[in-house]
This record gives sequence, C-alpha cells and structure tokens, in this order.
Amino acid sequence: MSKLEIQNISVDYTEKNKSFTALKNVSFDVEEGEFVSVIGSSGCGKSTLLSILEGINTPTEGAVLIDGKPIHGTGPDRGVVFQNYSLFPWMTARKNVAFGVKQIRKDLSKTERLKIADEFLEKVGLEEFKNKYPSQLSGGMQQRVAIARALAMDTEILLMDEPFGAIDAKNRAILQELLLQLWEGDGTQEKKTVLFVTHDIDEAILLSDRIVMMTSHPGTVRKEIPVPFARPRNRSELVETKAYGEFRNELLSLFYGDIADRIGGSEVVL
Repeated sequence: MSKLEIQNISVDYTEKNKSFTALKNVSFDVEEGEFVSVIGSSGCGKSTLLSILEGINTPTEGAVLIDGKPIHGTGPDRGVVFQNYSLFPWMTARKNVAFGVKQIRKDLSKTERLKIADEFLEKVGLEEFKNKYPSQLSGGMQQRVAIARALAMDTEILLMDEPFGAIDAKNRAILQELLLQLWEGDGTQEKKTVLFVTHDIDEAILLSDRIVMMTSHPGTVRKEIPVPFARPRNRSELVETKAYGEFRNELLSLFYGDIADRIGGSEVVL
C-alpha cells in the first residue's frame, strides 16, 4: 500500500464571477520512504496540491489518502515547510522550533523540547541565533528556522514547498545534504516519506527518487520520471557525467515544452 495516494484531484476557484481551474485530475502515489519532487512552472498548482495534502484545503473533486485512509484536516503525521517562513514573531528561534516539537511530542518535558530545538538549530547553522526573534533574522535565516522546526518534529511525512528558495547558494547546498542525511537515517528506522515542491531541476535530480512534472493552467501530471542515479549521490561527481547531462536535458525539454505549448507551440531550443 502506498503511503500517499493522490486520486483524481481537481480544484476549481471562482473569483469576480469567473471560474478558474487550478488542478485537474491529478493522480500519483508516493511509496513509504520515497522522496518525490514535483516540478512545474509558476501557476501550475504545486502549492495548491501541497495545501490539500497538508489538510488546510479540500479538493473540488478527488481524494487524498494516507495509509489508505482519507485525510480530514491537518495531522501529526505531516510536517510542513512553506515558501514563506510561517514563524511566530513573538517567539525566539529556539521557542519556535520547540513549539513545533510540542505539537507532536506532548510527552516530552519543556527541557527536552528545548534540547531538541538546540540540536536542530545547530544542524542548520543557527545555534548562535537561537535567542533571536524572527524580526532580527534575515529572510534566509528565518527559513532555516522553519526547516529546523519541521525536521525536529520528526513526522512520518514531510511536505516541503520550495523550502530552499530564499536561501543563499552555500547554505542551500548544506541544507540539501542535511535533508538527505535525515531522510536516509542511520539504517535503524524507516525513511521518511517526502513530497518536495521545487522549480529547480538540479535540486530535484540530487534529492529525488522520482520526479512528477506538472503542466500549467490547469495543473495536471505531464509525466512521472524515475531518477536513474544510485544513492548516495556525490553532487560534484554526478554533474560531470554524461548521463546526468542527458537526463537533465530530458527534464528541461519537458519543462520548457510545456511553456512552448502555452505560447502557441513555438519551438524551444535548449
């Protein structure tokens, strides 16, 4: 049985007496312990899909199942990282992370929760800023706090909406590696199930087992593509291989082919 089952999801909106379809008949599964990235141009409904999986929105048609059961609202089995930082402005970085842990592990003492918060803030390179408030942190640092909070919650499923988009290239690479390390674990426990929204093809190749390419207006599944490279993946070595270049070009053709379709079938030269 799949961990996540997305079954014929459609989402319709009405604004100013005009109807708009954000998603249309989106279907794919995510196996337990699988890392799946969703790629598509702006407006293809990636974030809408993630909000449905989180449980804060409901589809017009279709259903989402977790372990074979329909979801009804948010749940402690899912940790989420949004594009925006979604931090509580009145809490320090440390308390923001500890609050997330409290929602999942109510059995832990305050001291234990703060210890976990310190551990994950250190992992994302913010141990020196743990007592700062969000307003005292840069945008990229705030996002790293949000990532630390989601990882510290240790949920079965991670839903991530372009989590590294606001982070500089160096820290982005560090956090990608950290995410992979935490996902792969030490071999003594099941891998987390990750659904990762991104527009960065190189990031998707590095991180994913499988890539779901979306079309735009309305968002549908254009193609599901398994990533053919064995793990663990060495970034610097992988990008130098012929196979990487060929696979990357295949994804780029799909991505820009969708854009060409939208502007009238013009040929896109890569």
